[in-house]
Amino acid sequence: MNSTVPNSERATFAGGCFWCMEPPFANIMGVSSVLPGYTGGTAKNPTYAAVSRGQTHHLEAVQIEFDSSKIEYTQLLNIFWKQIDPTDATGQFADRGRHYSTAIFYHTDIQKQLAEQSKQQLIDSKRFKKDIATAIRPACPFYKSADYHHCYYKKEPTHYSLYKTHSGRQAFIDQAWKDV
Repeated sequence: MNSTVPNSERATFAGGCFWCMEPPFANIMGVSSVLPGYTGGTAKNPTYAAVSRGQTHHLEAVQIEFDSSKIEYTQLLNIFWKQIDPTDATGQFADRGRHYSTAIFYHTDIQKQLAEQSKQQLIDSKRFKKDIATAIRPACPFYKSADYHHCYYKKEPTHYSLYKTHSGRQAFIDQAWKDV
């Protein structure tokens, strides 16, 4: 985080495959960067292979740098919820395993409070019949993924599009949020 920017903040979200979590935040006014990586686990400097094998307890995640004078954290939370199946505790769509589970990693007490409020609003909305499984956890070290994962949706647009469609993510998003 650039401490010379007065309103610079960080948000960290685990929403399953980080390839699919990068694009929704990438072109939002006020967001200066979206990095895919790993967080929440025990290993230092984890690799994609180790995370994928479940050896690190890390989750695939994105870390977002944003200007809070241009976009509020609650707006980022709203974007996050609309990218995931918050009722699935064992992965996301075609991607199974703990490393694909969902979580909001808060960096401040205010972020914690706002995340809890947004989760409760989702519960109260009764949009989903199952319980909301997305965890709200304190931020911990974030490890950037290898460069070939960064902006994958731009580097390999055909593969990314096929993946998002065939994994079931896009159909779920379209159905779950069709009236919003």
